[in-house]
Amino acid sequence: MSLLPFVDEHVVVVDAGVEETWRRMLVRVEQSLSTSGGALYARLVRAVPRRRGGVRPLGAGSEFPGFRVARLVPGHELALEGRHRFSTYTLVLRIEERSDGRCRLRAETRAVFPGAAGRVYRALVIGSGGHALAMRRMLAGYRRP
Repeated sequence: MSLLPFVDEHVVVVDAGVEETWRRMLVRVEQSLSTSGGALYARLVRAVPRRRGGVRPLGAGSEFPGFRVARLVPGHELALEGRHRFSTYTLVLRIEERSDGRCRLRAETRAVFPGAAGRVYRALVIGSGGHALAMRRMLAGYRRP
């Protein structure tokens, strides 16, 4: 997994321990990346990978439309990567244990947007605030069991 330029990072405190936060994360990643809408979008932008596949339960090599599990460190980190005609990107989810028994969940996005079409896509997705909104919405779901 190459080091791409930093886009953003979002953080949420989860009212659960590491084990429960990890379990929730795997379930929610599987659910959110397996939607028919996501598959349609992945086809439209010619994303790789194109379909759900690979190992289950979730592990290195598991695939969803537009994402592949590049690295999985149980209880700590899940790294997803993908590409399409406008961008190459990674999303890394990291769990940090806090002293109060809760966890901090970090979602870091890195991406490159090559060419004129990539610059336009970046403006539409990142510059508009749409990506940040989607990330905050995704992370807000981790607060709830």
